[in-house]
Amino acid sequence: MSFNLDDTESHRLSQKVDDLMAQAESDLADLVRIPSINFPGYDRKPVIDCANAIADLFDQAGATQVETLTGESGVPTVRADLAGPPGAPTVLLYSHYDVQPAGEAEKWETPAFEPTIRNGRMYGRGAADDKSGVITHLTCLRAISEQPPIGLRILLEGEEEHGGDFEEWPTDNPQAFSDVDAVVINDMGGVELGIPTFTTELRGIAQGIVTIRTLPGPVHSGLFGGPTPNALTAMIKLLATLTDENDDCAIDGIPSGTWDGADVSEELFRNLAGLDAKAHLVGTGSLADRLISKPAVSVVGLDAPEVATAATAIVPEARAKISVRIPAGTDWHEATTAIARHIARHTPWGLQADFEPDMGAAGTRLDTSHDVYEVYSAAMATAFGREAVRQGAGGSIPFVANLVSAFPELPIIATGAQEPSASIHAPNESVDLSELRRVATAETLFLAGLGAVSGSTK
Repeated sequence: MSFNLDDTESHRLSQKVDDLMAQAESDLADLVRIPSINFPGYDRKPVIDCANAIADLFDQAGATQVETLTGESGVPTVRADLAGPPGAPTVLLYSHYDVQPAGEAEKWETPAFEPTIRNGRMYGRGAADDKSGVITHLTCLRAISEQPPIGLRILLEGEEEHGGDFEEWPTDNPQAFSDVDAVVINDMGGVELGIPTFTTELRGIAQGIVTIRTLPGPVHSGLFGGPTPNALTAMIKLLATLTDENDDCAIDGIPSGTWDGADVSEELFRNLAGLDAKAHLVGTGSLADRLISKPAVSVVGLDAPEVATAATAIVPEARAKISVRIPAGTDWHEATTAIARHIARHTPWGLQADFEPDMGAAGTRLDTSHDVYEVYSAAMATAFGREAVRQGAGGSIPFVANLVSAFPELPIIATGAQEPSASIHAPNESVDLSELRRVATAETLFLAGLGAVSGSTK
């Protein structure tokens, strides 16, 4: 399947996207101002306000059908359709409009929900993740709505960051997907700024909380210290067994692999993580192996006496939260069982540890053999001026895993403007506006190119 879009039409559409970018930036700023944080303890009204604002934008942009669909969770999903020519394919475009909490205000150079442009980047919570995806789809709709080359179905959810009803849509609302020919997930980014990138693997997650109790209560360390098992010391010894002498995952039953796509720049990785140049990177294999294809063990929480108020006593109880990012293709239920089994085998001193599993998510491996990848690759090459590469991502999007499971033959493309400097989920999140333009151009050219291919084969 070739691109089949002539240079004149390609140039016309690219120029149209350029002309639309001022409006796109203004709309993105308006959406960033809405603190659409769908987390417990936060006001739900801004989430609903954001959905309604987005619905209005897509209605004004020329969608033939726009609606907000609210399920049991009370969080709206915005659906917008655009009819294409008879017999043309239909592409589903996905993004989400909910955002992470801002975190500590003093760590932001400018307020999180006051969009600010500095050095070609728009700063603000959600500017990249994932209101940039919403704006990309909106810009594509504006670019093609007068003469749509294909049909569109656009789904914009508000529950991605914390979980909710939408991730079950592939099974609960299969009619939304059964008549589409391809899906574009715009919630990713390039390996580096300016490098067009397909994300073809997403790691999953297995996690849970382990508790060790050794005594009914604290006892004096001077009177009992030595033979008496200290729960915090036992926890430290147990947690140390989660990785081996090479600092790789040591949990039997969780598979490990290697990555054959683009590697990760160590210099860029260190800079983005804020890692001292003298600090060693843990684990073995390439950076991409460690970030994509190998399991990654993290102790993300620990309950024990605070240092400031700690008594000189034997600690009777300690709790820790263990999180393991698992490679695509690994069943998260089996991985969770493997964690529990490891804890039972490695808790020291004959003690028993309680393990409380938490909700996990499956990893996803996308099939790149579909012809639509060839069309999108050509569109990316035109928009970015260079060939596309493949990467994996450490984050988990349960909706994507469920979609692959429910519709295994459906081509799914994952891309977006969230390149590493975007600092998603962190203070000073931002999107590079030139990257946003390139991503919107590539998506627009893909839609037009797919329409041209389908027209030439009729």
